[in-house]
Amino acid sequence: MTTVTKMVGQALKRREDPKLITGKGNFLDDIKLQGMAHAAILRSPYAHAKLNSIDTSKAKALPGVIAVFTGEDMMDINPLPCAWQAGRVQNNANTPRALSAGKALFAGDGIAMVVAENRYIARDALDLIEVDYEPLPVVVDAKKATEAGAPQLHDNAPNNICMTWDCGDKGKADAAFSSAEVTVKEQIINQRLIPTPMETRGSLARYDEATGEFTVWMTSQAPHVMRLLLTAFVFGIPETKLRCIAPNVGGGFGQKIFVYADMVFTMWAARKLNRPIKFVEDRSENYRSSTHGRDHITDVEIAGTKDGMITGLRIETWANLGAYLSTIAPGIPTTLYGRITTGVYKIPAAYCKVYGVYTNTAMVDAYRGAGRPEASYLIERMVDRFAAEIGMDPAEVRRKNFIQPGDFPYDNGMGLL
Repeated sequence: MTTVTKMVGQALKRREDPKLITGKGNFLDDIKLQGMAHAAILRSPYAHAKLNSIDTSKAKALPGVIAVFTGEDMMDINPLPCAWQAGRVQNNANTPRALSAGKALFAGDGIAMVVAENRYIARDALDLIEVDYEPLPVVVDAKKATEAGAPQLHDNAPNNICMTWDCGDKGKADAAFSSAEVTVKEQIINQRLIPTPMETRGSLARYDEATGEFTVWMTSQAPHVMRLLLTAFVFGIPETKLRCIAPNVGGGFGQKIFVYADMVFTMWAARKLNRPIKFVEDRSENYRSSTHGRDHITDVEIAGTKDGMITGLRIETWANLGAYLSTIAPGIPTTLYGRITTGVYKIPAAYCKVYGVYTNTAMVDAYRGAGRPEASYLIERMVDRFAAEIGMDPAEVRRKNFIQPGDFPYDNGMGLL
């Protein structure tokens, strides 16, 4: 007779813990392949600069250096894809290449790659690359980036606007404010942050010349998605020609969901040199060139009655997307943020307008909740401000405005049911 073990209410040991807490985990930097070479990336110290020339001759002459490449060498492959653009509107999309060519758009933008027999030689060789930079004006504030006279990052994005997106009913919201007994206005800044996983990111690519197949070990939260995006959109090869392996990953928090340049340039170099190529970023590189989170500037107004009923909400958000679009960046401040800004409250008239903006900063994408925390903070802060304005207990204001069980299925007026 089979014995059934009850799980509910039991203290269960996690299966993955023993090898991790005894130092037997297998992370990307633990993997070593026969003939493996190491890559290091020269990154722009300027947030915005024209690259007049890159002289790699001294770096190539250093003993132990196998090759040095620039962005111009990798023009035979496509830029990285943006897989989730904002719906219903024009997206002036600009995505990064494996290495930038002609111009650097943020401090940390990769512009050259050294491949060497070990990582120390590769890093030393970076110091021998001579770059003629022509510094250009810089803008890092999303709202200021849209103003007249601001430095322009991309020709196809006037005023640095990637997209202008909205949801809700502007007419109803304006009418609610016109007739409101009480209105409260606030500017809320949801600051930029860095995810800081315990393990930084990287990739190790191997190419089989006989079969034309790649294997890439990657610090990724989504290896199946990476397989599709790298084959179909970057290299233009069948999906069956790439195997993606995510070994133990030392934290992700969203930062390790996306397609990154290192996945691409290690694959490209492995095919070019017919050797496995490993790249692992250091902590400084993780902070400068892997994705950041949040970075919203929002003007918000809430309207209501003196007895605590919320009647309207108007939101205008400038969402900093960084210098380029990361894999799902436009979806974060639109669908995952704008559509839930009314929160758990029954607000009859609401409207949200979002500008996705390019600035001379690292790319911004999903981080722990991805848009939802920004929206939750916004509405809860405004409920508190409204309660203070009318002199009512914030808990009572919330009770008066909660969506009730009998209201479901509930249409929040922002595109969610």
